[in-house]
Amino acid sequence: MKIRTPLVAANILITFTIVGCNGNALSEDKGDSDRVPGDKFDLSGWNIMLPVDEDGDGAADRVNNDALKHYQHNTFFYSDNNDNMVFVAPNKGFTSPTSTNTRSELRQIYTSENGQVPSYESPRNYFALTSTPNSENFAAIGGQMQATLKVNHVSLNAKYADKPPAYSVVVGQIHAAKLNDEKSEDAGFGWGNEPLKIYYKKYPNHETGTVFWNYERNLPESHPERIDIAYPVWGDGWNDDTDPGSEGIALGESFSYEINVYGDTMYLTFSAANHPTVKHQINLADNVDAKGSVDKHDDPIGYKNDWLFFKVGAYNQCSTKDAPTFRYPACPGTGNWEIDKKAGNYTSVSFSSLQLGDAVAPK
Repeated sequence: MKIRTPLVAANILITFTIVGCNGNALSEDKGDSDRVPGDKFDLSGWNIMLPVDEDGDGAADRVNNDALKHYQHNTFFYSDNNDNMVFVAPNKGFTSPTSTNTRSELRQIYTSENGQVPSYESPRNYFALTSTPNSENFAAIGGQMQATLKVNHVSLNAKYADKPPAYSVVVGQIHAAKLNDEKSEDAGFGWGNEPLKIYYKKYPNHETGTVFWNYERNLPESHPERIDIAYPVWGDGWNDDTDPGSEGIALGESFSYEINVYGDTMYLTFSAANHPTVKHQINLADNVDAKGSVDKHDDPIGYKNDWLFFKVGAYNQCSTKDAPTFRYPACPGTGNWEIDKKAGNYTSVSFSSLQLGDAVAPK
């Protein structure tokens, strides 16, 4: 009989009330709170990556699920005086070996019945699509994540303001595993790409920001057609710099999303007060896009063979790298938090709810 490792749910309640210049809300400092996030929230289903290198290995630190219950970082991951959980990421800081973007971000982690974490090189630490070969070896088939959140601040500055990632933060993801021993030009998996990134973006001179989601073609990193395809929710900041006005989402304004991967299909629902509910769906096991058209540049089997997991938090898209491709807006940052905070070169996101669960049949 196939055994599934249960998904762990976490509920996160957060509010921000301090408002700064340019319409950006400043994240509250920790103050004198002596509580850590794990005192209130069940973090056993997650680990976290932070934009610091306190162990001196030259890369961003990761705090594992067993230690996360007792952990906080006074600047980038902490409980404030109201017992809220805060995620903050500066433009410049330590990053993962495969990214130039900083993050304060949770990564879904599966545990066995005795609480042990399978290897990152084991399918038991991932979920899969229904049509994935040997799907019985995975922790789960499909999955669901629901969140309600507020973006409090995005970077105010970018050298290349016309590059799509400028002034933006990713607040939820589905990520594929990067499997160096498995991938090949013909394998169709293991590249570590992202079938889903949920963005919030706000230009400094706009009153509101946009929410959209991106699908990354599942191609090798060196492939010229490995780009992100954006789908608008409220506004379309990836492709359009028009002020969304009342149709957009303001900093500090709550919105919700639901991701439900059932069978081979990803179902997305976005909702917010005084805004229309928006729904999208896309089959992740072929190269038909979310509008129903064949994408001749994508892998014909999409992410069918990939090992998948959820991520959520503040994944700052304002990379400080200065390079020709669309991915690098060359945002300023010194690496000194007090200087960068004062200049507005950081991002901050809070979640009023966050739940992981099993995939459910769409209604």
